[in-house]
Amino acid sequence: MELILEKWGEILMTVKEEHELTDVSFETWLKPLRVYNIEGSKLYILVPSEQMDRNYITKRYMLPIKVAIAEIIGADYEIEFILQEQTKAIQPFKSRNPEFAANNEKATLNPNYTFETFVVGKNNKFAHAASLAVSESPGEVYNPLYIYGGPGLGKTHLMQSIGHFILKQKPDKKVIYVTSEEFTNEVIDSIRNGNASAMTKLRDKYRTVDVLMIDDVQFIIGKESTQEEFFHTFNVLYLAGKQIILSSDKPPKDMETLEERIRSRFECGLLADIGFPDYETRMAILRRKQEMDGFHLDDEILNYISANIKSNIRELEGALNKLLAFSNLEHTEITMEVAIRELQNIISPDKPKEITPQLVIEIVAEHFNISTAQMISKNRSSEIARPRQIAMYLCKNMTGTPLEAIGTLLGGRDHSTIIHGIKKITEEYDKNENTRYLIETIKKKINPN
Repeated sequence: MELILEKWGEILMTVKEEHELTDVSFETWLKPLRVYNIEGSKLYILVPSEQMDRNYITKRYMLPIKVAIAEIIGADYEIEFILQEQTKAIQPFKSRNPEFAANNEKATLNPNYTFETFVVGKNNKFAHAASLAVSESPGEVYNPLYIYGGPGLGKTHLMQSIGHFILKQKPDKKVIYVTSEEFTNEVIDSIRNGNASAMTKLRDKYRTVDVLMIDDVQFIIGKESTQEEFFHTFNVLYLAGKQIILSSDKPPKDMETLEERIRSRFECGLLADIGFPDYETRMAILRRKQEMDGFHLDDEILNYISANIKSNIRELEGALNKLLAFSNLEHTEITMEVAIRELQNIISPDKPKEITPQLVIEIVAEHFNISTAQMISKNRSSEIARPRQIAMYLCKNMTGTPLEAIGTLLGGRDHSTIIHGIKKITEEYDKNENTRYLIETIKKKINPN
């Protein structure tokens, strides 16, 4: 319910865009609607004015809203539109923790990244235990907590799990999760504005929090102004007893350009590494994911994936996503023969790692905290359209895939749409420093070597 309330505006805008509603229709029929409550699998939506035709709304908009909710939230609800007079018989939804809902949104946390969905194995047991300890006593033990490991091993998942746990236990806490790219862009924008109020606003945002999480901190290193701002922010929070959590692809001692004053601060807390998952952990991850997706494959197929993808959880889950997408699009059962054929570009045990369009799409989606299903959907909101165009640009520049094939992978989009997307991002890359930094950051995630 909290998630539907949070995403309600996006759900309505998706209906508007996908069904090409005029502004008048949207303002008249959709914008006034309010989520009232959920009972079991039924979602009650309040039609606030008796002048609005409930029968027309039900006939015209019930299915589009239902589809948009399933696409954005990932859950299927029966929908009933109710009038004000019917609310007496139905209890309104009351958030058990309204502060938690508000603070959770401000923290920019992915609702799927919680301790409950994190699979613990030998490779991450220590990092998981340290993260849980920090969650239970923020600012008191292991400060800063520095989690490091290769790409796609679960660092972001663990960091955001800490944020969710703290906000659930103490909803009044101010928690911020930010990527190094976002932090850098905010510093650049504040400097570019050239006034004291912009920098003061930035410092108020980051130096008054209870918990600060910065992902991929290695990308800050070497950027003089950003590194300086980060150093002073770190000091202010640390001296105030506030919790700092950082992630990186390597330990501080392996960062050649890291200043000694920053290295010493990274190392004064706890360093927790995440290694490659063993076979049992990989199988557990696949089983958990297919359970969450409501998708079932024979153990023989899961074993095939686990035995061949050993060093990256993102690729492991990506292989499962590809089979799920193929099954949904082709309406066919996934057999061992189908799995081997469809995963041949992902599973190449005896060949160097190949950068495929599918890998690019998955990493771009993860970077922007959206799903691959949203990437290939008809959703044209800016939150989805821009990542989609960036995926088009990177697919073209990093894989050399034909434009028609890129369009097919991104939901059957035509040749002209792909050209437009690539051209737009190319122009932004050439003119905008923030876009250039964003693209280079994602490229490093795709190909860390």
